[in-house]
Amino acid sequence: MDISKRLALSYYKTIAVLNEDHHVSLVQHQSTKKIYVKKILDIYHLPVYEYLSSHPITGIPRIIDFAEEQGQLTVIEEYISGFSLQEKIEERSLTVASVTRYLRELCDILEQLHSVDPPIVHRDIKPTNIMITHTDHVVLLDFNAAKYYSEKSAADTMLLGTQGYAAPEQYGFGSSSPRTDIYGLGIVLQELCTVLPDIPKSFSQIADKCTQMDPKDRFASVTEVRNALPGTDDSSKSAPASSTRSVGAASLSRRKILPPGFRSKTPWKMITASISYSIILWLAFSLVTKDPAGNVLAIGPQWFERIFFLLIELSVVCITCDYLHVQRLFHLQHIRQPVLRWLCVIVVDVGIVFFLMLCMLELESVIFPG
Repeated sequence: MDISKRLALSYYKTIAVLNEDHHVSLVQHQSTKKIYVKKILDIYHLPVYEYLSSHPITGIPRIIDFAEEQGQLTVIEEYISGFSLQEKIEERSLTVASVTRYLRELCDILEQLHSVDPPIVHRDIKPTNIMITHTDHVVLLDFNAAKYYSEKSAADTMLLGTQGYAAPEQYGFGSSSPRTDIYGLGIVLQELCTVLPDIPKSFSQIADKCTQMDPKDRFASVTEVRNALPGTDDSSKSAPASSTRSVGAASLSRRKILPPGFRSKTPWKMITASISYSIILWLAFSLVTKDPAGNVLAIGPQWFERIFFLLIELSVVCITCDYLHVQRLFHLQHIRQPVLRWLCVIVVDVGIVFFLMLCMLELESVIFPG
């Protein structure tokens, strides 16, 4: 880092830590008194930040200063006030109109990135990286995983992005391209569909096409995605409103009742969930309990306890994974700090286990007396 860069960064004083693990803090310029965000990155693609610094893009925080030293990049960027799209999802305050507009603005931002020569691929499109400002506009955050697209690159050598949102090619099955961002866009749309009260038919079609395993089967560009959104596609306009609502409601209903791990239709999540449910079933139905004298219980009480233990295990899964938003019953959705929220979920899980165990013992004494 040269002296001028070090001097420029020295003008920023830390006033709050936003994310200690990811080295993100709120800083204030000592001369102008303006507030900015400071990030210290271990993983980054310097040319991307150099381009964004000299070519500001609407919908992306402006890069104010940056400096590289000893394998780390210190970035000072514009502070964006608002709420993440993840918070909007959790609040269930979204409508079809707002989702359509947010997606259209996100497509506009990605279109600018993909129009760069060579294209810049964000590679980490997810609700927590999408900010909704107080003026109700979209801002795309976090470019530490971003890189320039290269046709010469055969495959990604390491996973950069977030599991569940990362496209198959980010796991080494190919090279990241603008269609990688389209995959992430489709996963985000799938999540949005789970909380919308009424879903346009085109949303499901768009999400399915965006999330195809083979990049060639996805939309060719975000421009095509934007044109397919309700209000910009003639076919969606011609469909009767009642038909659209009924198809959307049915799709929402089916998606909501799918068990945890299958709602997003993400391959690795479904595989993990299948293995987990198999283990749960095995643990429940292989259970052998004995009375205080050491004798194996009769068939009736034995199967009663097995079914109850299955109920207990599935209850823990439902609460932990917030199935059908069950965490709202315990007001856990209002806890914003991830660590505190997980601790509260664990406490609720333990409480539910004890409660159901007591219910099982009480019912068993009534159904199978003696």
